[in-house]
Amino acid sequence: MSLFRNIVFTAVVAGLLSGMLMTVMQSFSTVPLILQAETYENAGGEEAGHSHDAVSAAGTAAPTADHHHDEEAWAPADGFERFIYTASADVLAAIGFALVAIAIAEALGGFGGWRGGLLFGIAGFLTVSLAPGLGLPPELPGMPAADLGPRQVWWVSTAICTAAGLGLLAYTRSALLAALAIVLLVAPHLVGAPLPPTHETAVPIELYARFVNAVYATNLIFWAVLGAIAGLLREKFRSGEQVSLTAERELAAR
Repeated sequence: MSLFRNIVFTAVVAGLLSGMLMTVMQSFSTVPLILQAETYENAGGEEAGHSHDAVSAAGTAAPTADHHHDEEAWAPADGFERFIYTASADVLAAIGFALVAIAIAEALGGFGGWRGGLLFGIAGFLTVSLAPGLGLPPELPGMPAADLGPRQVWWVSTAICTAAGLGLLAYTRSALLAALAIVLLVAPHLVGAPLPPTHETAVPIELYARFVNAVYATNLIFWAVLGAIAGLLREKFRSGEQVSLTAERELAAR
């Protein structure tokens, strides 16, 4: 029971700190670019029914539910309200990511300290952000997108293949498995991500390039901090768990 409690506590602390850091970074990097893109979107008089990807909690390129624009659609007000909703989403997503990372690390023998956690964090960035983003890069409001269903299938498939490929490369020594890992890493991109029917948009390419760079930069920092904190805390708790286990064995032997 103490193991489960320590894992959850580690995930909550790592998620809270890295999620809040992400929110602060987004406030100075991606959010101003999103607001600027919305002015082009509104000025372009987009047709009813057009949809685009909302920025996910951690700023990744993951496809989310279609967002339809109309005059009655609710959206958080700019300023403090938007910040609170963004922070809540970032923290909840970060805690979820931390739980998954810790569970995988425990199954593979643990982080081994903050350095191992940092490597896990970088692997998380490659799996969740960079690899899927090669086919489905982060999108600004007003940009065209393919149908949601095919995008979600491709994104999830790419993340799973990337995670499996990285795991095989890191934890196996077989040349055959290494070749399989390369195939898993490359296969989704050979298949290709779903493309929008048109690439026409009112959003300037310079603004879009800045946004993509900002998303990847903030995501890399987010995942590195998440992994390092999780690895550091988990190692401290693991030491305490081993001491408690040794003491219990000594008492049982008496």
